[in-house]
Amino acid sequence: MHMADALISPVVGGTLWAATAGLASYAAKKVQNDMDEQKIPLMGVLGAFVFASQMINFTIPGTGSSGHIGGGVLLAILLGPHAAFLTIASILTVQALFFADGGLLALGCNIFNMGFIPCYIAYPFIYKPLVGTTPSQRRIMLGSIVAAVAGLQLGAFSVVLETLFSGISALPFTTFVLLMQPIHLAIGLIEGIITAVVIGFIYQEAPQIIQPTALNQSLGATSIKKVILVLFVLALITGGALSWFASSNPDGLEWSISGINGEEELQATDEVHGFFAEIQEKIAFLPDYNFKTTPASHPAAVEETEVTTEAVWPTIDTGTSVAGLVGSLITLLLAYFIGKGLQVAAKR
Repeated sequence: MHMADALISPVVGGTLWAATAGLASYAAKKVQNDMDEQKIPLMGVLGAFVFASQMINFTIPGTGSSGHIGGGVLLAILLGPHAAFLTIASILTVQALFFADGGLLALGCNIFNMGFIPCYIAYPFIYKPLVGTTPSQRRIMLGSIVAAVAGLQLGAFSVVLETLFSGISALPFTTFVLLMQPIHLAIGLIEGIITAVVIGFIYQEAPQIIQPTALNQSLGATSIKKVILVLFVLALITGGALSWFASSNPDGLEWSISGINGEEELQATDEVHGFFAEIQEKIAFLPDYNFKTTPASHPAAVEETEVTTEAVWPTIDTGTSVAGLVGSLITLLLAYFIGKGLQVAAKR
């Protein structure tokens, strides 16, 4: 779902940049007006946790593809839609700037597809009606799965439409849809289960977080230190170690493009795309969640060894661990200081 710039025309990219900037302004104003001090550290640790979780691509059996959670529905359930949108926007911005995951021109599209749709459509119109104001483990499971599936289906279809309206890549609409929607249905089902497990655990351990958010109420003086600590530790473990287990198969978007063109990535050669690519290359200090390397650093023999050992046990990759830890901490700080800045502004 992290779109590359080559899929997007400058007009579509610029339009979605403007749209998501407006959405971010709206979300910031809503968070500022209804500032809940307890949610500020929660925004930080949840941002770090979702960032780390997105590094773990899980294999979709029988397809040769993989997927990872989007996290928008999970964030909306725990933070409310407005703080969740700002948090997912922080995650996607950090990924694009420092890890070259998703294009800079396409950043507005990615924030819209993975932020607006789950936070402002799937959460309020699907999850909340299904779960209601008296959550139960069964309702949480049902709401999480249906909302995650719906969010990813709409997000995947948005990718197809944004690509179609851009008109710069030869991806036939019908074929692209028939590849994108089924694979993201499978990914959505798995994300829904993961979301339900996380929310179910928090509901058991700290129901005082779930219910006020569902009712648009403040957390008040409720202590959430234990939840924050657990999420922080999980983010570090996930980004620093569990990321070794990530599938090497192409994700749903790359798999769909490959099914049409035979290549997982498209190349754009015009000046606008080149401009954004040059900026991203300079800023991204851990591209593809690893240390910068030259082609000579990866001889065929090494690649063959990595493929052979991966089937038995994941290769301990220091670069991936560093990327997971650094990215999680950057995201934590960015989301936290966005919340803190809005709190300070609200008091003036």
